[in-house]
Amino acid sequence: MEAAGGHPFDLVGKEIAGYLVEGEIGRGGMAVVYRARDLRLDRTVALKLLAPELARNDTFRQRFAHESKAAAAIDHPHIVPVFEAGESDGLLYIAMRYVAGQDLRALLDRTGPLPVGTAVRIAGQVASALDAAHDHDLVHRDVKPGNILVARGTDSEHPEHVYLTDFGLTKKSLSLTGFTSVGQFVGTLDYVAPEQIAGKPVDGRCDVYSLGCVVYEMLAGGPPFQRDDDMALLWAHQYDPPAPPSERRPGLPAEVDEVLAKALAKSPEDRWGSCLEFTGALRRAGAGAGDVPPPPRWALPVFRGRA
Repeated sequence: MEAAGGHPFDLVGKEIAGYLVEGEIGRGGMAVVYRARDLRLDRTVALKLLAPELARNDTFRQRFAHESKAAAAIDHPHIVPVFEAGESDGLLYIAMRYVAGQDLRALLDRTGPLPVGTAVRIAGQVASALDAAHDHDLVHRDVKPGNILVARGTDSEHPEHVYLTDFGLTKKSLSLTGFTSVGQFVGTLDYVAPEQIAGKPVDGRCDVYSLGCVVYEMLAGGPPFQRDDDMALLWAHQYDPPAPPSERRPGLPAEVDEVLAKALAKSPEDRWGSCLEFTGALRRAGAGAGDVPPPPRWALPVFRGRA
């Protein structure tokens, strides 16, 4: 069954490819994620089902199968492990490790801006995952708070363990267009790099930009560009300079502004060369910040952008 927007719905209690669907975790523009029981191994998994119209597109289906296998081959502590990917009854699915916790989108919506040290720790773990993907010639292309899972860490020095997810919809770095074969944009507008918007070739520096947008939001309470409509937002990513985050969070060191300005450079050549290079510079810049208190919630921008 399909909802009006093309998503499968009313799947709780149904079995798909050996997985018993137990409840919905979340949904986005191209997929729904469910908590499910792996009936073969008796374990809980996160089961991602893609919108049925994607499964009906031969080119997308082939790309999905190829890239899901490539993503599953990456063994990294900050990338959600992929157990299986395939097609069942016309539905494309990905079975992944179920991570108990919340995504960064929910965390930011609940708490507002994060302490500088927390933002730096989260960014460093995401950067490590992204650089590992880049080493496998995979560009994520959709780094956003909703794709960053925050679980409980191991001790007081590592209070959170972060996972990056949603590699099943990545594109190999040699794929040049910003659009899928069915005409849907790959990337979320609040965090999308200028070269993606322009349909230019992308590499790992595209993810540096998106991670920069996420870090900006963790520190300032909103993404770097907030506009009234999508076209204005796309224009801003391509042409408008972002306001220094210290303007929205007084007390942040000027060095943090400089690090983020380089991450958010319009041209990939002007950005940090890797995600870990970016977050390493951020850690050094933030070391002098102490625990700069975030702005009160009433002072945050009214418009928080689209998830």
